[in-house]
Amino acid sequence: MSTVAKNFRIDSELNDQANKLLEGLGLSMSQAVSMFLRQVVLHRGLPFKVEYPQYPKELIDAMEEGDRLAHDPNAKTYSSHEELLEELGIKL
Repeated sequence: MSTVAKNFRIDSELNDQANKLLEGLGLSMSQAVSMFLRQVVLHRGLPFKVEYPQYPKELIDAMEEGDRLAHDPNAKTYSSHEELLEELGIKL
């Protein structure tokens, strides 16, 4: 089987994260890309869905509330974890 060289660019942080993960699986980047391309051929397309994640409404609401609080100069803040626990009436 003959091989061809391919050059492509990816974000350096993504490269480092992927290399670390792949090393743990005993794979090189080249082997992982070959696996991926074999799956593309077998599936006649991408071997996974490409879509935005569907987060529960409660999570989205909580994230929006957190964002509002983070930008609200009148929001209550605490100088320590202990101060927050004391306000909540939690004793350790």
